[in-house]
Amino acid sequence: EHHLQRAISAQQVYGEKRDNMVIPVPEAESNIAYYESIYPGEFKMPKQLIHIQPFSLDAEQPDYDLDSEDEIFVNKLKKRMDISPLQFEEMIDRLEKGSGQQPVSLQEAKLLLKEDDELIREVYDYWIRKRKNCRGPSLIPAVKQEKRDGSSTNDPYVAFRRRTEKMQTRKNRKNDEASYEKMLKLRRDLSRAVTILEMIKRREKSKRELLHLTLEIMEKR
Repeated sequence: EHHLQRAISAQQVYGEKRDNMVIPVPEAESNIAYYESIYPGEFKMPKQLIHIQPFSLDAEQPDYDLDSEDEIFVNKLKKRMDISPLQFEEMIDRLEKGSGQQPVSLQEAKLLLKEDDELIREVYDYWIRKRKNCRGPSLIPAVKQEKRDGSSTNDPYVAFRRRTEKMQTRKNRKNDEASYEKMLKLRRDLSRAVTILEMIKRREKSKRELLHLTLEIMEKR
């Protein structure tokens, strides 16, 4: 801003604008030769600009995102098995959300996932190795929130601290903590019901395969 400061100082000293005290102004170009190469004229306005995901449990995107190490593993695994990056993210997401402080076992992972056993074993071994090398408690980053008993008030890494005083909410809408906890419990129960239904589907599929094999054995005999 030295040009502006010198012009103001000169006007204060001399009382008039001097010719050599000029504030430079950038020039505007209208005929740019490289405009077409940067902005090609092949652009077509899409029919839909706002995309809304369907409101269903199957269409939800997993919270886990691939990193460069995962991409190398998935590309190697693609040569032997049928797996996509989104399918890998869903498998890791289910394993992470099904585990607490201790990771789930291989048998529990087979109940959580609905893929082939060989694919589950490969992804499970990779997940266990990566979880052991991870410094945090989970591979999915999460915001550290305040504990309910208020014991983490002095922790500098806690985000979204609770208010000490009660907020005055609008009277025409019931927006309290109890209703929020009920909605969380309802969501957890619904996700658990979906998991149980997937396990039932896997069990019935195994029963049907066992019945077909039994019929084949009887026919051979």
